[in-house]
Amino acid sequence: MKKKLKVMMLLHPEMVPPEDLSEPDDPRHDKYRTEMDVKQALQKLGHQVIIVPVHDDIAPIRQAVESWQPEIAFNMLEDFAGFGALDFYIVSYLHMLGVPYTGCNARGLLLSRDKALSKKLMAYHRIRVPRFRVFPVSRKPTLKRAVSLPYPMIVKSKIEQGSVGIAQSSYVENAEELIERVQQLHQMSGEDAIAEQYIEGRELYVTVMGNQRLEVLPIRELVFDKLDDSMHRIATYQVKWNEKYRDKWGIDYRFARNLPQGVEAQINHLARRVYRVLEISGYARLDLRLADDGKIYVLEANANAAISRDDDVAYAAQKAGYNYEQLIQKLLNLGLRAMHGS
Repeated sequence: MKKKLKVMMLLHPEMVPPEDLSEPDDPRHDKYRTEMDVKQALQKLGHQVIIVPVHDDIAPIRQAVESWQPEIAFNMLEDFAGFGALDFYIVSYLHMLGVPYTGCNARGLLLSRDKALSKKLMAYHRIRVPRFRVFPVSRKPTLKRAVSLPYPMIVKSKIEQGSVGIAQSSYVENAEELIERVQQLHQMSGEDAIAEQYIEGRELYVTVMGNQRLEVLPIRELVFDKLDDSMHRIATYQVKWNEKYRDKWGIDYRFARNLPQGVEAQINHLARRVYRVLEISGYARLDLRLADDGKIYVLEANANAAISRDDDVAYAAQKAGYNYEQLIQKLLNLGLRAMHGS
């Protein structure tokens, strides 16, 4: 689709790039990198762009729709009123207004965001996931609920994405450590925690794009080859977002190399199954573990994953033949088609 569109970018108010952010060496670029990358790509493609900040009120969306009549919304919201579990309300509202949007539909966001619910659904469909247990914030964790788990375990938020709340201390080896970390997470986030079985092996990321017809992009890997033996090989918040930390510990993102014979085909098939089971549309990045025994575990599905120029989605798309602007256009096209059930 080559038509020039009126695109309404939905951003969190604190992530709206300043008007004077133009110099490439401006240190503020780090904060607004994704937002600037997407905005500039849309403009380079010839689309008209307005930015609509949204926090805890949907009125700005309705006002923009009525006054400007956008042809599509580029949805970059990860929560509503600070609650990640409410992100699907925004796309539900857009759907009711009849405005197409990029990324995942409301049902897919709801199912994939909840790490426990998504694992239950995948397990029902015989997709291999780590064993897990939920520790609600409303209930004090007890030894009785913790002793029978298959340690070591990883404790994380049941809802948050982007490795929020995950640190080296999230790796626990017994019930006492688990209870301590669960209580810490409850205090930090005020949200339910999930403890899931730690799977020793390779951490792989695979991006899927599409609505009805799906495309699986080349597999990326988080490599810990040079990590000190005292450190646990997990994708912590520091690993995800701190380049200096990765350089210090020799951690690197790259395309997966030397996968065992047949594994790539297995992952491509598995990725499509997960995408359909969780009813995702638009695009998503799936986090997998290839265990030492060759079994593949699905850790989670990240609908509307990060899409700056230097994120895994963009790198995988480039490897598949899409430059960055073509990737952004692809997401627009998928959003427009989704509104018409294609």
